[in-house]
Amino acid sequence: MYIIVIGGGKVGYYLSKALLGEGHEVLIIEKDATRVERIEEELGSICMQGDGCEAATLEEAGTERANLFVAVTDEDEDNLVACQVAKHKFNVPRTIARIGNPRNEALFKKLGIDVTISSTNLILEYIEQEVPTHPLTHLLELKKGELEIVEVKIPPTSTAVGKQVRELPLPPGSFLSLIIKEEGVQVPTPYTTLEGEDRVIAVTKPELEQALRIILTGG
Repeated sequence: MYIIVIGGGKVGYYLSKALLGEGHEVLIIEKDATRVERIEEELGSICMQGDGCEAATLEEAGTERANLFVAVTDEDEDNLVACQVAKHKFNVPRTIARIGNPRNEALFKKLGIDVTISSTNLILEYIEQEVPTHPLTHLLELKKGELEIVEVKIPPTSTAVGKQVRELPLPPGSFLSLIIKEEGVQVPTPYTTLEGEDRVIAVTKPELEQALRIILTGG
C-alpha cells in the first residue's frame, strides 16, 4: 500500500519505520526541516517538508493514489484538518487520526474520520480492566458546555441492574439516549431493563455528572 503519514515526531517516525519493514510505500510529511533531515538520514528519502493540512502539499505528495492516510502530529486540529482534506479532496479511502484530547474523539468520528486513536483512552481502558472502577467518560459538549454527552459502564453490582429506565431517579434534565449491550445498540424506552456491563450514553448537565454516575453505578 501507499501510506502517507503526517507528522515526523516519534510516533510518525517509528510507525513509518515499521510500515517500511512490512514492505509498504511510505511518505512522511513534516513541517520541521531538522526532523526531515534526520528522518532521511535514518530511513532514506521518504520524507518531504511541508504542511500536511494544505491541499497543495498533499497534491505534491500524490495523495490521490494513497491507500491510507495517517495523521499523528501533536495537534488534534491539524490531524483533523489533514484527514478531512485527504478524504474529501483526494478521496483517500481510509483515514486514521491520532487524538490527544479524548473529548475530541466523538467530533472526529462525526466529521468522517474512519479511525481515531487516543492514547489516553487506551490507557484508561487498560486501567479499567485492571482496577474495578467504572468512571464516567465525557464524549461531547453541547450548547457551549451547558450540556454534556457522557458514557457510563454499569457494573454487575450496581443497584441499577434489573431496573427499568422509568424506575431510575435520574437527575433533572438528564436522560438516557442509547444503551450499548452485547447483542447490539438500543434506543431505550421507559420499559428498557438495565443489565450489568451495559454501556449507557446519556445527556446531562456538568454539575449533575456525579449524581448520574452514582445512580447508574451504585457508587
